Amino acid sequence: MTDTTAPNGAPETVSDENAAAQSGIRILAQFVRDFSFENPLAPDSLRAGASQPAIDMGVEMNARGRPDGLFEVDLKLSARALREDQAVFHVEIVYGGLFHIEGVSQEDLEPVLLIECPRFLFPYARRLISDVTAEGGFPPFLIDPIDFAGVYAARKAQAEAGGVVGNA
Repeated sequence: MTDTTAPNGAPETVSDENAAAQSGIRILAQFVRDFSFENPLAPDSLRAGASQPAIDMGVEMNARGRPDGLFEVDLKLSARALREDQAVFHVEIVYGGLFHIEGVSQEDLEPVLLIECPRFLFPYARRLISDVTAEGGFPPFLIDPIDFAGVYAARKAQAEAGGVVGNA
Protein backbone atom coordinates (compact mmCIF):
# COMPACT_ATOMS: atom_id res chain seq x y z
CA MET A 1 0.00 0.00 0.00
CA THR A 2 1.11 3.56 -0.68
CA ASP A 3 -0.03 6.61 1.24
CA THR A 4 -0.81 9.76 -0.67
CA THR A 5 -2.55 13.01 0.16
CA ALA A 6 -5.94 13.75 -1.33
CA PRO A 7 -6.70 17.25 -2.66
CA ASN A 8 -8.56 18.05 0.58
CA GLY A 9 -5.41 17.29 2.59
CA ALA A 10 -6.69 14.00 4.04
CA PRO A 11 -4.45 10.95 3.71
CA GLU A 12 -5.54 8.55 1.02
CA THR A 13 -4.40 4.97 0.56
CA VAL A 14 -3.60 3.66 -2.91
CA SER A 15 -3.40 -0.12 -3.35
CA ASP A 16 -0.39 -1.77 -5.00
CA GLU A 17 -2.64 -2.67 -7.95
CA ASN A 18 -3.52 1.00 -8.48
CA ALA A 19 0.14 1.97 -8.22
CA ALA A 20 1.01 -0.58 -10.94
CA ALA A 21 -1.81 0.74 -13.11
CA GLN A 22 -0.49 4.29 -12.71
CA SER A 23 2.95 3.11 -13.85
CA GLY A 24 1.38 2.05 -17.14
CA ILE A 25 1.98 -1.71 -16.85
CA ARG A 26 -0.89 -4.17 -16.42
CA ILE A 27 -0.61 -7.94 -16.55
CA LEU A 28 -3.64 -9.30 -18.40
CA ALA A 29 -2.62 -12.98 -18.44
CA GLN A 30 0.22 -15.31 -17.49
CA PHE A 31 0.80 -18.73 -19.02
CA VAL A 32 3.23 -21.59 -19.54
CA ARG A 33 4.15 -21.62 -23.23
CA ASP A 34 6.60 -24.54 -22.99
CA PHE A 35 7.84 -26.67 -20.11
CA SER A 36 10.24 -29.61 -20.08
CA PHE A 37 11.86 -31.66 -17.35
CA GLU A 38 14.27 -34.51 -18.05
CA ASN A 39 15.79 -36.89 -15.52
CA PRO A 40 17.65 -39.23 -17.92
CA LEU A 41 19.60 -41.24 -15.35
CA ALA A 42 16.73 -41.95 -12.93
CA PRO A 43 16.71 -43.74 -10.60
CA ASP A 44 20.54 -43.87 -10.43
CA SER A 45 20.79 -40.07 -10.36
CA LEU A 46 18.80 -40.03 -7.11
CA ARG A 47 21.30 -42.08 -5.06
CA ALA A 48 22.29 -40.60 -1.73
CA GLY A 49 25.93 -39.73 -1.28
CA ALA A 50 26.58 -38.70 -4.87
CA SER A 51 28.64 -35.56 -5.42
CA GLN A 52 26.91 -32.22 -5.97
CA PRO A 53 26.17 -31.57 -9.63
CA ALA A 54 27.39 -28.50 -11.50
CA ILE A 55 24.48 -26.31 -12.59
CA ASP A 56 24.46 -24.37 -15.87
CA MET A 57 21.75 -21.67 -16.01
CA GLY A 58 20.33 -19.83 -19.00
CA VAL A 59 18.07 -16.77 -19.11
CA GLU A 60 16.38 -15.24 -22.17
CA MET A 61 13.75 -12.54 -22.51
CA ASN A 62 11.73 -11.87 -25.65
CA ALA A 63 8.91 -9.45 -26.35
CA ARG A 64 6.68 -8.75 -29.30
CA GLY A 65 3.87 -6.36 -30.02
CA ARG A 66 0.48 -7.56 -31.14
CA PRO A 67 -1.97 -5.99 -33.60
CA ASP A 68 -4.39 -5.27 -30.72
CA GLY A 69 -1.80 -2.99 -29.04
CA LEU A 70 -0.89 -5.50 -26.30
CA PHE A 71 2.53 -7.06 -25.78
CA GLU A 72 3.55 -10.68 -25.28
CA VAL A 73 6.64 -11.18 -23.14
CA ASP A 74 8.38 -14.54 -22.75
CA LEU A 75 10.84 -15.42 -20.02
CA LYS A 76 12.87 -18.53 -20.81
CA LEU A 77 14.75 -20.15 -17.94
CA SER A 78 16.82 -23.29 -18.32
CA ALA A 79 18.95 -25.24 -15.88
CA ARG A 80 21.11 -28.24 -16.64
CA ALA A 81 22.69 -30.21 -13.80
CA LEU A 82 25.78 -32.25 -14.71
CA ARG A 83 27.67 -34.73 -12.57
CA GLU A 84 30.82 -36.29 -14.02
CA ASP A 85 29.85 -35.06 -17.51
CA GLN A 86 26.48 -36.83 -17.32
CA ALA A 87 23.15 -35.02 -17.28
CA VAL A 88 21.46 -35.35 -13.90
CA PHE A 89 18.47 -33.24 -14.87
CA HIS A 90 17.51 -30.61 -17.40
CA VAL A 91 14.59 -28.25 -16.89
CA GLU A 92 13.42 -25.57 -19.27
CA ILE A 93 10.42 -23.28 -19.10
CA VAL A 94 9.10 -20.55 -21.33
CA TYR A 95 6.73 -18.57 -19.14
CA GLY A 96 4.76 -15.85 -20.85
CA GLY A 97 2.64 -12.87 -20.03
CA LEU A 98 0.25 -10.63 -21.88
CA PHE A 99 0.79 -6.98 -20.94
CA HIS A 100 -1.05 -3.72 -21.53
CA ILE A 101 1.43 -0.86 -21.42
CA GLU A 102 0.51 2.80 -21.71
CA GLY A 103 2.07 6.09 -20.78
CA VAL A 104 5.57 4.79 -21.62
CA SER A 105 7.66 6.63 -24.20
CA GLN A 106 8.85 4.72 -27.27
CA GLU A 107 12.48 4.96 -26.10
CA ASP A 108 11.58 3.43 -22.72
CA LEU A 109 9.35 0.68 -24.13
CA GLU A 110 12.10 -1.87 -24.83
CA PRO A 111 13.58 -1.70 -21.29
CA VAL A 112 10.08 -1.96 -19.80
CA LEU A 113 9.32 -5.04 -21.91
CA LEU A 114 12.67 -6.76 -21.32
CA ILE A 115 13.36 -5.74 -17.70
CA GLU A 116 10.18 -4.86 -15.84
CA CYS A 117 7.83 -7.40 -17.42
CA PRO A 118 10.18 -10.36 -16.78
CA ARG A 119 10.44 -9.21 -13.14
CA PHE A 120 6.69 -9.76 -12.85
CA LEU A 121 6.91 -13.23 -14.45
CA PHE A 122 10.03 -14.53 -12.67
CA PRO A 123 8.53 -15.62 -9.31
CA TYR A 124 5.97 -17.85 -11.01
CA ALA A 125 8.47 -19.50 -13.35
CA ARG A 126 10.87 -19.96 -10.42
CA ARG A 127 8.18 -21.72 -8.38
CA LEU A 128 7.35 -24.10 -11.24
CA ILE A 129 11.03 -25.08 -11.60
CA SER A 130 11.28 -25.62 -7.85
CA ASP A 131 8.16 -27.79 -7.83
CA VAL A 132 9.13 -29.96 -10.80
CA THR A 133 12.66 -30.64 -9.55
CA ALA A 134 11.23 -31.67 -6.17
CA GLU A 135 8.69 -33.91 -7.89
CA GLY A 136 11.56 -35.36 -9.95
CA GLY A 137 13.20 -36.62 -6.76
CA PHE A 138 15.73 -33.85 -6.20
CA PRO A 139 15.85 -31.11 -3.59
CA PRO A 140 13.83 -28.12 -4.86
CA PHE A 141 16.00 -26.08 -7.21
CA LEU A 142 15.52 -22.46 -6.17
CA ILE A 143 16.88 -20.02 -8.72
CA ASP A 144 18.51 -16.96 -7.17
CA PRO A 145 16.90 -13.62 -8.05
CA ILE A 146 17.95 -12.42 -11.49
CA ASP A 147 19.20 -8.92 -12.29
CA PHE A 148 17.15 -8.42 -15.45
CA ALA A 149 18.56 -4.92 -15.94
CA GLY A 150 22.07 -6.39 -15.93
CA VAL A 151 21.11 -9.17 -18.35
CA TYR A 152 19.44 -6.62 -20.64
CA ALA A 153 22.46 -4.27 -20.54
CA ALA A 154 24.91 -7.11 -21.24
CA ARG A 155 22.88 -8.43 -24.17
CA LYS A 156 22.40 -4.93 -25.58
CA ALA A 157 26.16 -4.23 -25.34
CA GLN A 158 26.90 -7.58 -26.96
CA ALA A 159 24.48 -6.85 -29.81
CA GLU A 160 25.92 -3.37 -30.36
CA ALA A 161 29.49 -4.65 -30.34
CA GLY A 162 28.67 -7.43 -32.79
CA GLY A 163 26.36 -5.33 -34.94
CA VAL A 164 23.56 -7.84 -34.33
CA VAL A 165 20.02 -6.64 -33.89
CA GLY A 166 17.61 -8.83 -31.93
CA ASN A 167 15.80 -9.42 -28.71
CA ALA A 168 17.68 -9.50 -25.45
